[in-house]
Amino acid sequence: MSSPSAYNPHEVEARWYRQWEAGGCFKPDPSSSGSPFAIVIPPPNVTGILHMGHALNNTLQDIVIRFKRMQGHRALWVPGTDHAGIATQNVVERQLAKEKTTRHQLGREEFVKRVWAWRQEYGSTIVQQLRRLGSSCDWSRERFTMDEGLSQAVETAFLELYRAGLIYRGYYLVNWCPRCQTALSDEEVQHEEIQGHLYHIRYPSAAGGEGLVVATTRPETLLGDVAVAVHPEDERYRSLAGKTLLLPILKRPLKVIADPVVDRAFGTGAVKVTPAHDPVDFLFGQRHGLEAIRVMSAEGRMNEQAGPYAGMDRFECREKILEDLAAQGLLVKTEPHTSAVGHCYRCKTVVEPTLSPQWFVKMAPLAKLGIEAVEKDGLRFVPERWTKVYLDWLANIRDWCISRQIWWGHRIPAWYCRHCYPAFLEKQERGSLSDNLKMDEAQAGIHVGSKPAACRHCKGTDLVQDEDVLDTWFSSWLWPFSTLGWPRETEDLRTFYPTSLLVTGQDIIFFWVARMVMAGKFFLKKIPFREVYIHGIIRVEGGKKMSKSLGNIIDPLQVIDRMGTDALRFSIAHMTSEGQDLYLAEDKFLLGRNFANKLWNAARLILDSPSLPVSQSPIPFNPRSMTLADRWILNRLQRAIQETTDALNSYRFNAASRILYQFLWHEFCDWYLEIAKLQKEGGDPSLAQQTGFIQRTVLEAVLRLLHPFMPFITEEIWQKLQPETLMRAPWPTPNPAWIDPEAEELFGRLDFLVTEVRNIRAFFRVPAKEKVTLLVQGRKGTALLKEHENWLKRLAGIGELTADEKLKRPSGSAVSHLPAAGPFDAWDLVVPLAGLVNLDVERKRIEKEIEALQVRAKAKRSRLADSTFRSKAPPDVIAEEEESLKELGAQLAKWQDSLKQIQ
Repeated sequence: MSSPSAYNPHEVEARWYRQWEAGGCFKPDPSSSGSPFAIVIPPPNVTGILHMGHALNNTLQDIVIRFKRMQGHRALWVPGTDHAGIATQNVVERQLAKEKTTRHQLGREEFVKRVWAWRQEYGSTIVQQLRRLGSSCDWSRERFTMDEGLSQAVETAFLELYRAGLIYRGYYLVNWCPRCQTALSDEEVQHEEIQGHLYHIRYPSAAGGEGLVVATTRPETLLGDVAVAVHPEDERYRSLAGKTLLLPILKRPLKVIADPVVDRAFGTGAVKVTPAHDPVDFLFGQRHGLEAIRVMSAEGRMNEQAGPYAGMDRFECREKILEDLAAQGLLVKTEPHTSAVGHCYRCKTVVEPTLSPQWFVKMAPLAKLGIEAVEKDGLRFVPERWTKVYLDWLANIRDWCISRQIWWGHRIPAWYCRHCYPAFLEKQERGSLSDNLKMDEAQAGIHVGSKPAACRHCKGTDLVQDEDVLDTWFSSWLWPFSTLGWPRETEDLRTFYPTSLLVTGQDIIFFWVARMVMAGKFFLKKIPFREVYIHGIIRVEGGKKMSKSLGNIIDPLQVIDRMGTDALRFSIAHMTSEGQDLYLAEDKFLLGRNFANKLWNAARLILDSPSLPVSQSPIPFNPRSMTLADRWILNRLQRAIQETTDALNSYRFNAASRILYQFLWHEFCDWYLEIAKLQKEGGDPSLAQQTGFIQRTVLEAVLRLLHPFMPFITEEIWQKLQPETLMRAPWPTPNPAWIDPEAEELFGRLDFLVTEVRNIRAFFRVPAKEKVTLLVQGRKGTALLKEHENWLKRLAGIGELTADEKLKRPSGSAVSHLPAAGPFDAWDLVVPLAGLVNLDVERKRIEKEIEALQVRAKAKRSRLADSTFRSKAPPDVIAEEEESLKELGAQLAKWQDSLKQIQ
């Protein structure tokens, strides 16, 4: 049964994925009596290209879904993509810019057609790349957040929330991106520490006095100031409370208002109040019924309210206004200041807080449902520490701004009367902030739902649909049930909802996870998934986040091209410690590639063996005739099966991969296959056949265990053993008849002996071609050595082996001690080195190493004894130094002991 000498991943991967998909292997097995197990994919943006974050997230999901499928569950992994409103619109607008046109010149209808055309041409890129990753999604159920069914779900959700009083339109301060020309939710704003300045500006008294000095980081917004605030208990300003100041430049009168919210320690303790351009000031303005004066346009330029600065860019205005303030003697001081500045998560433009009419979801009632999901419904986070993060966010949640001023997305199902709505806005903008909260939609001429025949307020018939679209996350928060058919009552919804597991990153717990939980509880009265596995962030070695802007990207597709998909997947799983960030370097994927090669070569050795039974059906064998090695490897296999199953059930992906790595590489290949060669060469046909069968039995189980991690190579090898696809093979379970503690103990002693002899050979640099003599000083249990002398000699490079408790130890011998255990007393393993190595050279080498270690240890002790170092160094640095000294001590003891042995 000859196999190619080298594994060719590219030919194998393309062939097997086509066959699996064509054979319906990714669909839930309708004949299975197992319970449903469903995962919905975190939908990648339709603009996306596979990056290492996708590779991590989808590898983990695929491991779980393949594992559950093999366990007999009706396993469903629902795929799909997100329309990614702002990101996709930006891509198409850049195309238009190259054609020297804009979306406004094109018009809304034609622009939206253009985006659909782009999606048709390029939107499947990420989907095809997920296939290359081996993702076993049920592609017959693929969804898109703007397909017909999901669009119906979005409209239904909007209307249900509106009727429940949870959606409203209000004139609120929002995060505004001047580049993308849209509002952003709080979660879409990324804050960066920026080194800027704090400007101290004098506001003169209207009565002619000096007034007071205000500190601000944004002098351009002072043009929208409507008051100055001080703390009522601040002795510096108590006499000024209620007095009138003059706004610099524009000379507008401003009242000094006392309010305990003012931080007396910030700047001068007096702050400007700009309700239209600062979230804190907006709330302040609401409390005190202040006017809000907007001085910037949607493009981030100063408007007519900015007086002489109208038309300037906001940052240009900042420089000019500082120049004018200095000229008037009102710029008192400028000092360095670091502040967290909000940026658009898409284009990185500095966000401008802006007063604007928007649609909002009232979140407090929904947040109670999200909290209830954990406290009553049993929603579980893995790792558990993310539960507190989730609950803390819900406890402090703000209303969600869901309207976006773009064209690509789900258009808001609301209609405005052309007569009533503009008049209402004009009236509202003239009022105080205490009046500018939730809009009276009847008076404003706002109609939610399908287009009405006439305005309910003025009875006019001139109505127009809202130009805005819904936040992309508004469709995404319905994903676990909209993809299963909601709002229709479908068979998929009845069978697979709630889903079983969500696998996602920590960066979208608030964006997506919490909102999905709230939506599931509100619309279906059930949590959307039972468990949430939160994985870490991909970082490069050194700790930096992997990103295009930093130029430190490792492209998973390039890794696949060089090493194969299985190498990428296994390496990722091997590095995925529960909830911890992954630190990647290109050479770390060599582990997966080398492991795939090891598996391939082991399979070739077994499959090409003449002693492999010709029949493809299992051949019974007599457990009584099994050798110790046979019993040991079957026992170790049962442990590997149980430990791997336990690890995968608890989402300990790295633990499962390490168990399988240790078993295949070290226990099966390094030990059993080497011993098996001798068993086959011994001239006993029945032993040779039994050995071949055991090899095949172990190989079959290993292929099943490894399949979720390395689906392609395991399927290719499996086909040499079985005609049915490995994807439908049952997950192995431990066989109690093969659990053998005695074999574990006996073989473990021999394993220890071989390892110690190998260590002696390596330490004293005994040439590989030279055979050593092994003298075992011991009494109890040494008969085991004679019984297995043949393979002990082969594996440890032993020429002569003698066991006797009265043996005399030759001078110049290396010694290793095996402590007493179970049926064995303590053994000393003695390896005479005379004639194998130059003992004088070895003594000098060891003495030199001891001297170097002593110098390093002395320096460490001196540093740790230094009181200055101990008083200034952080505790973790001191602990690291102490641990390092301990390690040096252990190394020194080992080298000194070795020197003693050969004196």
